[in-house]
Amino acid sequence: MADTLTVITAGDLKQQLESDTPPVLINTLPQSAREARHIPGSINVPVGDIEQVEQLVPNTDAPIVVYCANADCDASPEAARPLEEHGYTNVADFEGGYAGWRRAG
Repeated sequence: MADTLTVITAGDLKQQLESDTPPVLINTLPQSAREARHIPGSINVPVGDIEQVEQLVPNTDAPIVVYCANADCDASPEAARPLEEHGYTNVADFEGGYAGWRRAG
């Protein structure tokens, strides 16, 4: 299967969060790590519990951005795949993660 996951930058994410239709921002880290690496406004759905998103975001066309700790962390792409498989059409991975968000200021 070809990897079609959309990847966005910190600048793109900032623009989207400030727009009239901000995405649902999902931190895919475990609850313990979420406390230390949390982008304001994000919700925490650990990668192992990603099916919970169906209750939290019933609209499969809603923009969703997943992120984890940093570019080396693969929790967010692992979370994005099942979302796309469950019919979510607008999923993006903020590849830089929390570290990239901090670096971007």
